[in-house]
Amino acid sequence: MTPTIDELAVADAPAAWSALGFEVDEDVCIVGDVRIRLAGSDAGKGLTGWSLRDLESIELDGLRTTRSDRQPPEEKPAHPNGVAAIDHVVAVTPVLERTILALQGAGLDLRRIREQPTPAGAPRQAFFRLGGTILEVVQEPPEAIERAGGDHPAFFWGLALVAPDLDTTVAGLGDRVSEIRPAVQAGRRIATLRRTAGLSVPVALMTPPPERDSEPGT
Repeated sequence: MTPTIDELAVADAPAAWSALGFEVDEDVCIVGDVRIRLAGSDAGKGLTGWSLRDLESIELDGLRTTRSDRQPPEEKPAHPNGVAAIDHVVAVTPVLERTILALQGAGLDLRRIREQPTPAGAPRQAFFRLGGTILEVVQEPPEAIERAGGDHPAFFWGLALVAPDLDTTVAGLGDRVSEIRPAVQAGRRIATLRRTAGLSVPVALMTPPPERDSEPGT
């Protein structure tokens, strides 16, 4: 059994997600087969941690992790905004090889390493499969490491969500989301929530991957 995601912890108020068209039950928003626990601003900022099933270790190079043996949600709510699943979770590291070794040591399934820069300047990325969701681990550019004061643990950064009818989803969000543009992944399109959306975690909205795509990050 390879690890899968039970829950993501995000330091946002439930009302902020509800206002964007997500179905929220108390402090939990279920997206696909993953629970997102909305812990409020007192919990920190952004994506603060996660719980995984079938882990061999919780030492994931700084990524705050707990174990879970809870089953996936029995029901997948239909969100008014049209979001259907989590495409990938993004983490950032100053030392990609170190983080890869830690994740593999915990049992995570490394699928590939892409030796190409992203539009934001990250030189390399590694992709891990966790059930229906991908973990994308991004190598920090040297200038970002220098600004941070040198070496440091890996950290969570953001989420990419699947919106099958991206045009309708973006139209419903109005000026809280960017214009749609081609994604790095061939055949896909993407838009990003702006700060005016009121979330502390960066969120992208993407079309589903083409059916022929079997490799993460392509």
